[in-house]
Amino acid sequence: MSTPMPATAKPIHHVLLGVTGGIAAYKSAILVRRLKDAGFDVRVVMTTGAQAFVTPLTFQALSGEPVHTSLLDADAEAGMGHIELARWADLVLVAPASANALARIAAGMADDLLATLILATEAPVLVAPAMNQQMWANVMTQRNLQTLRDYGVQVIAPGAGSQACGEVGEGRMPEPEDLVRVIQHYAQTRTLPQAAVPRPQILAGKHVVITAGPTREALDPVRYVSNHSSGKMGFALAEACLDAGAQVTLIAGPVNLPTPAGATRVNIVSARDLLSVSERIVEAGCDVFIATAAVADYRAEQVADQKIKKQGDTLTIHLVKNPDIVATIARHPKRPFMVGFAAETQHMETYAQGKLESKLLDMIACNDVSRSDIGFASDDNAMTVFFSDQVGLEKVVLPKANKHEIANQLVECLVKAGA
Repeated sequence: MSTPMPATAKPIHHVLLGVTGGIAAYKSAILVRRLKDAGFDVRVVMTTGAQAFVTPLTFQALSGEPVHTSLLDADAEAGMGHIELARWADLVLVAPASANALARIAAGMADDLLATLILATEAPVLVAPAMNQQMWANVMTQRNLQTLRDYGVQVIAPGAGSQACGEVGEGRMPEPEDLVRVIQHYAQTRTLPQAAVPRPQILAGKHVVITAGPTREALDPVRYVSNHSSGKMGFALAEACLDAGAQVTLIAGPVNLPTPAGATRVNIVSARDLLSVSERIVEAGCDVFIATAAVADYRAEQVADQKIKKQGDTLTIHLVKNPDIVATIARHPKRPFMVGFAAETQHMETYAQGKLESKLLDMIACNDVSRSDIGFASDDNAMTVFFSDQVGLEKVVLPKANKHEIANQLVECLVKAGA
């Protein structure tokens, strides 16, 4: 149910659309039409950069109104057009809002029409950022966004996916139809819908390595030893870390899950594959290593060259211990912040705390996989998080929730722990 609009809020009929320089400016032309279809009156202000992508004539034809491009326009209300526009607006929407525009607005500059009218208006201001994914994640951009929020500007979350520059990640301007729904929701409630609120980039500048899924230890060309891990928790964590601004490398065992947009995926099969890839990536440099993979503890001492034929009522296979990937990485000369997982069926907290100490971890998240409603193959989970003495935090209990929500909470735990 939508929150009712505050009784003192002015109804929103007039939308002043600010268009700044960026390839996403073509979407703004469609946005004008969609806003008018939704019943809003729309006027458009374009920066010099925006005019390099779309002509003012396009917006004039779609809005039915003159397009404003100049701060010092002698024909507009005796040269005070920015004041007239600032008074006319019930809402100012900047879409696309380039990194440059965000920086200039955050700095309170008033050297072009759009920046000046934002200073002069009493109307609420919303910005829809659109830029390269690395520019979006940059700490300076995030600082400018926080400054804007502190000033009362509402920030609409960008989308993720393929970008015009060829890269993949967050920074895409939302589709016009989605922006119209955001504006309609805001007009009714004076709040953004939850899905339109960007997550703080609390892992910006960090390289996070995540292992996920099971390993398979071959017995012969057709058989193997493995476990029931689906990889869902690790993949949810990859998405949460990406949403928080991290560069993510996902080392995945044999699972049938799509790669989160923006993550670098490396597929492995066995525990020794996983260790080799992990050591190579850690040697190259990373900040956080999250080990959610369910690694087989043992492998066959000898792998048969041909399929083992059925012979007699029993079969003896000699198993040898696999390398301890987490403990090995925790002792690496370039050791990152170490996060382990413990999937237990009994004495969960005791075993988890033992692993935390024996494997030299900074943080461990444990869950009870004997429960039928969480854990392997389930979309839900519940966890208890413990921290090393060096971190110095009390344990955190994460009640049952969707694995994506659990992942977001684990990212917050990471940051609190100093990762």
